[in-house]
Amino acid sequence: ITRQIVEILAECEHPFTMVTKSALVERDLDLLAPMAKKNLVKVFVSIASLDRTLARKLEPRAASPQRRMDVLRNLAQAGVPCGVMVAALIPGLNDKTLEEVLEAASAAGAAEAAYVIMRLPNELKELFKEWLAAHYPERAGHVISIVRQMRGGRDNDPRFGSRMTGTGAFAELIEKRFDIACRRFGLNGHGAGRKPPSLDCSRFRPPCAAGQMPLF
Repeated sequence: ITRQIVEILAECEHPFTMVTKSALVERDLDLLAPMAKKNLVKVFVSIASLDRTLARKLEPRAASPQRRMDVLRNLAQAGVPCGVMVAALIPGLNDKTLEEVLEAASAAGAAEAAYVIMRLPNELKELFKEWLAAHYPERAGHVISIVRQMRGGRDNDPRFGSRMTGTGAFAELIEKRFDIACRRFGLNGHGAGRKPPSLDCSRFRPPCAAGQMPLF
């Protein structure tokens, strides 16, 4: 399905940004590389931690962190602008590895970075608490406490502008660490020759049904 969507976007020269945790994106390099030459695509690879044990517990059916770094490297070598999405960032569990993920991603060829604090909407909050109790019972209470501090005392904060990064002292600390690391490792426009390209929205050609005349 993803490849079929990319084919349509390529045909219409519609710019887009993709976020993935799958190595299957390499299969579509024949489509992505030509689009990248026209500034029509960016690809972010989601990596929560470089710790294999934690990664297997968090995402048991997804590509390993090391494999995802290979994906970043292959995208960059193919000329596709790429970045790392540090997600989900779980305070009290994997936030301490934020800098090492950004450093490794930069070395692999990523030019941009972003992060998302663990979100617990709807049924996910109970599933996450069960997961914590099963895998990290000694940290469960501490993790949930920090999450709530970053969500205004609740398990989840759906408000636009804060739902991805949280609020409060701990959220501000992570934001500062992230900004410092990006400057240190040449991400998000820091460092010579590392400015991420902007997507070109001027090329888009809306598809038309066969035989249909344009209105204008």
